[in-house]
Amino acid sequence: MIVGTRHLFPGGATHTLSRHLGLLSLATALASACSGRSVDPSAPGDGSPRVGPARGSVVVVGGGAQGPEIFARFIELAGGPDALIAEVPTAGSDSVDVSTVGRGLRAAGARNVVVFHTTNRAVADADTFVAKIANARGVWFGGGRHYRLVNSYGGTKSQRAFEAVLARGGVVGGSSAGASILGSYLVRGAPSNDNRIMNHPQYLEGFGYLRGTAIDQHVVARERLPDLHDSVTSRRPDLLAISEDEGTAWVVRGDTAEVIGRNKAFVYNGRDTNDTGRPFLTLHPGDRYNLGARRIMSRAGDGTGLSAAFVDSVFAAYRDPVRGGATVLVARDGKVLVNRAFGVPVQARFTPETGAPLMALGALSQVLNSALGPDSAGTVPPSAVRRVQAIGGTQRLQFSAATRLWVGNVDDLYRFDLGRFVVRPGAADTVTPPAPFVIDQWGATARQRAFAGASGTGGAWLRFPQQRAVVLVLLGDASANAQVPAELLARRLLDAR
Repeated sequence: MIVGTRHLFPGGATHTLSRHLGLLSLATALASACSGRSVDPSAPGDGSPRVGPARGSVVVVGGGAQGPEIFARFIELAGGPDALIAEVPTAGSDSVDVSTVGRGLRAAGARNVVVFHTTNRAVADADTFVAKIANARGVWFGGGRHYRLVNSYGGTKSQRAFEAVLARGGVVGGSSAGASILGSYLVRGAPSNDNRIMNHPQYLEGFGYLRGTAIDQHVVARERLPDLHDSVTSRRPDLLAISEDEGTAWVVRGDTAEVIGRNKAFVYNGRDTNDTGRPFLTLHPGDRYNLGARRIMSRAGDGTGLSAAFVDSVFAAYRDPVRGGATVLVARDGKVLVNRAFGVPVQARFTPETGAPLMALGALSQVLNSALGPDSAGTVPPSAVRRVQAIGGTQRLQFSAATRLWVGNVDDLYRFDLGRFVVRPGAADTVTPPAPFVIDQWGATARQRAFAGASGTGGAWLRFPQQRAVVLVLLGDASANAQVPAELLARRLLDAR
């Protein structure tokens, strides 16, 4: 259990937070929790970060399939492809196949990846073991169960070696369980495979690279969005809590955090107004947030002409649920500028209305079917459907073998677009998309367009490869025109450049 400012780790080792994790006193936080007082986890008035590292960077990933943009950013922050990076797979299981460790980093261009793994605390505390990462510029924690990381490394020389990477100006990051361990308050840390337990009395302390912070992951895919509020932040007003969905990351330098990746991130106990009817604020790739001030710094859509008022005017008719609802996503160069729903009822467990309910894709299904690969008899086996669903890490796409049509949502179509068509960050988009996409010139701009129904009805998928931009619109009324609103958004976006 936790007593004062010292945490008793397995094997009797202790770790002094004030020495290794810096400015937030665990004793003060616990006293706050007991007394109900709100404590501002601020640093002394010397300009030092309140939450993030004084030096180096922290990358927090929500698990699931990761696009090349996340590992590419991690490698960049580590110093480039030749930087020494240690991957720590220990959260995965007690028995790790080291031959598979580091594949993602190597595929993204890292050339100097070493495996750092033990379940023996004596080994983790040995100088000879720690020496292999003495010059590391990056540490990556893989997914699994984060209590294993606490059991193996908490309070040892290995943990101090991880911290030293940040002190050298390097980067520490992780995905899934490897994300939650990066916070100071550990959620879902119970020493079992039951990750529904949010608070376990012997596993409440993470490694603390983000101070005064709790971190959750897989939050949309596994319908976890209420959990941080219900079990943690409603009882701990002093804590900042952040979460991110699969394939989505926070990149933190000092107190400045940028969201990158494929879906959404969320803030609890922030100082901006929460989303209507929800205990959190939603952020999207390209948004920037000040973790210390707990306020938005900028939105990706700022200055693009795609203001909330303009988007509202385009979809005003769909605020009436009788119209069947409308959802829209506009992105450019990996930044999500618009992601809105109109006339869609609130979904269970705060699932974003842009991700549920599912809408008929009509002829847009052919885009997904191009990746199916039927067998020799012309049938589509379940394994082929799963392969399509895995492209870009989609979450809710559903296929009918009888009609060969799909139902889905704009969030998953964007994930598919990134996974199927978009190349590495910064490279030109030269992919020729399959039918039913039509390639044409839209004014001076090359365009790729596809629609769910004849004459642009039901849904629209517009791609502008030169601008690395995509506009997705799905309508609940399959007979309604989706081309007009999609082109209004595209024109406003392209004219603003």
